Amino acid sequence: MAVSNGFQLQVDNISMAFGGVQALSNISFGVKKGEIFSIIGPNGAGKTVLLNCINGLYHPQKGEIYFEGQPISKLKPHKRAEMGISRTFQKIELFKGTTVLDNIRLGRHIHLKSGLISGSIYAGKTAREEIEHRDFIEREIIDLLEIEHIRDKVVGMLPYGLQKRVELARALALNPKIILLDEPLAGLNLEEVEDMARFILDINEEERWKTTCVLVEHDMGVVMDISHRVISLNFGEKIAEGTPAEIQSNPSVIKAYLGEVEDLYATRR
Repeated sequence: MAVSNGFQLQVDNISMAFGGVQALSNISFGVKKGEIFSIIGPNGAGKTVLLNCINGLYHPQKGEIYFEGQPISKLKPHKRAEMGISRTFQKIELFKGTTVLDNIRLGRHIHLKSGLISGSIYAGKTAREEIEHRDFIEREIIDLLEIEHIRDKVVGMLPYGLQKRVELARALALNPKIILLDEPLAGLNLEEVEDMARFILDINEEERWKTTCVLVEHDMGVVMDISHRVISLNFGEKIAEGTPAEIQSNPSVIKAYLGEVEDLYATRR
């Protein structure tokens, strides 16, 4: 059954438990095309589990997830990637012994059309395909994320902040319709946070991309500055949904974070 209700991504009443621990309980929300949609909550609230359910690392035990009207909860991760769902991870998942360019090229794998025989000979169609993919990476991604100076560097030798940028580049190589960003600002200094927030806005707003972004992040200042809508989780349950202004003044959200009623937005200071 196809469902959309105007949402590009729809999560419908999903639940996920590990043993006796209820990680997610009856979570529902919808993400509109072109939004920056943020998921917040204290540590252990279920945010990463939720992203894992959306991109297929986990399969919810109850409920359904729809992407562009089609149910996807039973699809494997690579099938969801083929539909246009891309992902970065809280813990960097790069091939540390290879170059930046090679890591980004891996993100183009679902767009490779050459078969086994043609791919074994670097000529003709295969060569043209390689040139096209490299041109896309160079022109659309490396320039956007300002990583020309490290394109041939081995990833494992790069500072942490640049590695986070490379992981974003690899996710963009999929040319996604929607990108799931799991704590992209974690571990970054102030300048790197500002750069990453700018890149997320570019990915979302620039005509070339116009990519829907689902953001899990603890930096409340950035979340409130760049998000269109926000949901808050606590102990696996959704406790609030709304605009940044509505969320930052919601007593349940403030209590979940601070234990008392005060301005959540002040946590950015």
